[in-house]
Order: sequence, then structure tokens, then C-alpha cells
Amino acid sequence: MAILQLTHDPILTSNAQVLVLPVNTAGTLLDPVLTRTKTLYPDNYQRYHRACRDSSLLVGSCLLHKRQRESAGLGASSNGNQPSYIANLVISDHPYHPTREQWLTAALLDLQQQLLPLIRYRGIRKIALLTRPLIFNNPQDSEAKNPPNAVPLDWHSETLPLFIRHLQVLPKVRIDLHLPKNIALEANQTLN
Repeated sequence: MAILQLTHDPILTSNAQVLVLPVNTAGTLLDPVLTRTKTLYPDNYQRYHRACRDSSLLVGSCLLHKRQRESAGLGASSNGNQPSYIANLVISDHPYHPTREQWLTAALLDLQQQLLPLIRYRGIRKIALLTRPLIFNNPQDSEAKNPPNAVPLDWHSETLPLFIRHLQVLPKVRIDLHLPKNIALEANQTLN
């Protein structure tokens, strides 16, 4: 059974073997952390952007990318702290549209199926998941940007229970859910 832990630690300094990034099918990354990953992991961004441009990404899917390791240059010195895999969790059709429950559920099931062989056969033991793009409580998230009848999911009553239900069944892995600072949590809160 997986151990889920809530944290405020910066996700880009995590030593996780798999980095899970919530993205959309439009290919537009507005979150500052997601924007930073474009330059940190250009091979992943190129693959993701190409899939968006080709319309081959579906909402509710997961695009898993095995990273190319740098063997020379400045990036090689920090390779030990970088993820081996990046999972692009497709949770929305547009950066301004909130995630719907059926999209997130489908994406988590796809992620779960792709992670199982990595955990069993590749020795993956630590995963980091960015949650900020899933939390629509920023002042700039106005109703004018949201499509009609699109209500953002509540973190505590809808999104977090989906993570627990679909990710806790993974065997022998620790999953850090990286939350924005405005979501209160107890120090190193572990979910059972």
C-alpha cells in the first residue's frame, strides 16, 4: 500500500523518481512551477507540446515520459536529484478550465496503470505530485474565465479523496502531494 504525504516543500527540489505534473490538452502551462519545468525538462515539454499540437492527448489520460539522462555539461552534476520519469497528468482541456471529477478520475486510473510496472520492475519508490494546478482558489481565477456549469473541485472533499482512492492502492511507494502554502496542513501529514 502506498503512503501519501502532504507537504509544502518545493517540488522541483524533490528527490522523487517520478514527477507528476497536471497539464491540459491546449499545451499552455500557466502555473509558475509548470513553466519552470519547460526549461528544466525540455525533452518532456517537447513531447507534451507535440502531443497537444497533434491532438493526440485526451483529457483524462496520462502521458508518461522516460527522461533522457545528461552525461556531459552542467546538467550532469545534478542528475542524481532529478526524476527518471515525468508523468503528464491531463486533467483539463484548457488552462483556465477547472478539472472535472471524471477527468481527474480517468487520469489517475491511467497514471496508476502506468506506475504499476515501474514500481514492480523498475524499483520506483518515491513519487512527487504537483497539486497547485488542481486547486482553483487563486484571485485571478475569475468566473469569466471558466466555462458555464464548470465548478472547480473542492480540495478537501473531492480532490484529496480521489488521490487517496486511486493512488493509495499502489504497492510499496511513497507519494508526496506538494500543496500550495495557502492550504493548511499539520507538519509532515501522512494520509491513511
